[in-house]
Amino acid sequence: MLAGDFARAFHFDDAVLPELIGAERVQGTEAGPYAHWDACGQGVLTLFDREAMARVAGTAQLPEHGPATQDVVMFVSWVADVNADHRFCLRRGGRAVAPPADRPEWAPGLRAAHLRDLEDNLPELQAY
Repeated sequence: MLAGDFARAFHFDDAVLPELIGAERVQGTEAGPYAHWDACGQGVLTLFDREAMARVAGTAQLPEHGPATQDVVMFVSWVADVNADHRFCLRRGGRAVAPPADRPEWAPGLRAAHLRDLEDNLPELQAY
């Protein structure tokens, strides 16, 4: 995930990932420009400073934000309790998008909620 305000995004991710999915921070601090979290020995999220990545990718001359568009990426996390974990994320600064709801049209027994994190990304919390 690329962050315009690395420290702010880092604090949100570092607070919610351990609680939601048992992820542990393996590397990084709020100073950036890089941090990552693993769960069960597998990478679950990498956070990188947007400006630093733009220099690497050769896109530093492009604007950071453009006109409003639909989301192109969604971070999906399986959680034990969609309702409780949605409330937890909101207390940490997330903003509600779609409240917890059963979504049998997506998958049998699926319950999901959607929110915006501090960088305006779209996480989905789901449980079966």
